[in-house]
Amino acid sequence: MTPVVREVSVLTHSRPVQIAPALELLIEAAREAGVLLRFDCEETTKLGLETGPGIVRDAELSDDVQLCVVLGGDGTILKGLRGYARTAVPVFAVNFGEVGFLATIEPENLGEFGFDRAFGFDFEQVQLPAISMRTPSGGLLTAINDISFQRVVGGRVAQLAYGVEGEEAGSVRCDGLVVCTAAGSTGYNLANGGPVMAWGVEGFGVSFIAPHSLTARALVVAPGDALSVSNRGREAVDVSVDGRPACQIAPGDELVARFEPSAALLAQLPGWSFYRRLRTKFGRLSS
Repeated sequence: MTPVVREVSVLTHSRPVQIAPALELLIEAAREAGVLLRFDCEETTKLGLETGPGIVRDAELSDDVQLCVVLGGDGTILKGLRGYARTAVPVFAVNFGEVGFLATIEPENLGEFGFDRAFGFDFEQVQLPAISMRTPSGGLLTAINDISFQRVVGGRVAQLAYGVEGEEAGSVRCDGLVVCTAAGSTGYNLANGGPVMAWGVEGFGVSFIAPHSLTARALVVAPGDALSVSNRGREAVDVSVDGRPACQIAPGDELVARFEPSAALLAQLPGWSFYRRLRTKFGRLSS
């Protein structure tokens, strides 16, 4: 049975003028379909939204929606995927970023594939994995792309030890270390020379940022194995989730990363494979 969309969360990036035409199309399509669009306080203020039919201003982020529409780049798309991780809410994203590797559709294609089709769930859903990690204070970090450990800006080179299932695999002087999912393997991991993993590959990659070593090599960890990262240096190390600062790991402390096979749902146009996405997105950058 085709899902019936009644309420939709909307997330946008930081340039309201750029997404204004698409937002107008979204609001018009929602009114025609009888769909409520929910905008949180940040979105309401940023977009200068006025009260009107089909618009819920200053709305709390809620799981009681059927779809999340993102107008933005990969950073905003990742925010939506994290926000609706471990729910049944798919993220439908229109690319307004430089790469938009995770985007469902390009803005110029909205005429052919409009928001009315999105409201009818006329798309495929890709299950994306995540990496989860407990912070030193006990909080839970969830990354759709990657978790990175980086030396503090202006600080000493980091000394990071890493191990799998309690067995230490190595200790490397480096600027940092990146733990990524298959979806995130085309990001920071790719820049590090790590392996590109096709969507659907289970497990997660580990690569190093500027390792001071001739032997440090990237590796792929099996999905059921826990990866530990320890700070063996004399200064704290910054930890970021999907490119956003999350916490620090103090000297002597250890964090453990675990793989979650099905954490988030991404809308994808029928016929778009990972390999077509890879060719289209990165081919465009090299042209």
